[in-house]
Amino acid sequence: MTRRRGNGEGCLHHKANGSWRALVSIQRRRMSRTFKTRGEAQLWIRQTLQQIDSGMTYLSTKRSLAEHLNTWLENEKPVLRPSSWIHYSQLVCMYINPNIGKISMKDLRTEHVQQFYSRLNNQGIGAHTVRKVHAVLSHSLNTAVETGVIVRNPVSFAHPPKKPITEMKILDESQASHFLISIIGNRWEALFRLEVVTGMRQMELLGLKWIDLDWLLQSIRVERQLVRPDGTGVNFLAPKTRSGKRINDLDDITIKILRNHYERQQADRLKAGERWKEYGLIFTTSIGTPIPVGELLRTFYRLLADAGLPRIRFHDLRHTAASLMLNHGVPAIVVSKRLGHARVSITEDTYGHLLPGMQVEAARIISDLVTPVQLFPIVPDASKEP
Repeated sequence: MTRRRGNGEGCLHHKANGSWRALVSIQRRRMSRTFKTRGEAQLWIRQTLQQIDSGMTYLSTKRSLAEHLNTWLENEKPVLRPSSWIHYSQLVCMYINPNIGKISMKDLRTEHVQQFYSRLNNQGIGAHTVRKVHAVLSHSLNTAVETGVIVRNPVSFAHPPKKPITEMKILDESQASHFLISIIGNRWEALFRLEVVTGMRQMELLGLKWIDLDWLLQSIRVERQLVRPDGTGVNFLAPKTRSGKRINDLDDITIKILRNHYERQQADRLKAGERWKEYGLIFTTSIGTPIPVGELLRTFYRLLADAGLPRIRFHDLRHTAASLMLNHGVPAIVVSKRLGHARVSITEDTYGHLLPGMQVEAARIISDLVTPVQLFPIVPDASKEP
């Protein structure tokens, strides 16, 4: 009669075909794997026994990566921003589960993860997306380590592709001016004007409400971002950081353009009648609903083309606003507050390379400060008699 092995015991069996079968007992049940060599089998036994000593249960040995990720997503849903949760779910469903989701948690190795990244790269998936996948995997498996499902996080030793260097494209002063002149009278003139003069983030701009605008003080508050976590409905979230909530002063011309925009919106409201949906938003469709991002981008690209300007991202208008302010002497700390950066160092790191002229001026100032006067003696006027 074969003795039932106790928890945490292991043994080897040499098979007739020359392979080695390794067995380990855990919670009165057996786990087994077959290896080509005795050394591989012994290594597996040692690693498995270490996992058992660290708290691994029989149930956790049967859990696949896909099962763990699905449970992790459900647990994270109450604490994540809705847009982040949707994004993480898409990465899991589109990339992780179809490729390595069937691998059991106890068998997942760094080489599996590294090969997975290479496979995504060969399929033409961008480095930015692969790095997002890496972040989701790392975070979720850290949770598995904390709960004792696995001993170590195999993603910790995997190397995602390097962060791609995205070229920052901006409109210079004459181009920005030409763009704003070319859209005079467009129904979204105020939207693009406000973006160029404030540098707001796209979803901050689309989340602005009329109650945020102070006509008398000529300022506008950034209090929220527009979010559509499930593709339908209208939802708002507060900015991610305390600095994201801010007040931006506006100029006379921008206020006037916003006043014209308000009157146009009132005309839209009357025309729409019962079809009008009231959300209090500054920028809406003809029936009061938030502007779809796709429609906004299509309009933006068309307006650039009509003006004979290079095609840039909508986010590059934010970069344009920052560069224009910095190049005209606005202090970095003021630009940082206007953009809603958490720290002025973010502004300096992001836009410092756009300011070569300031380096020249800095060189002149420091030279004037440290150069000894005696290096440049006053030459007597030879025309004057002693």
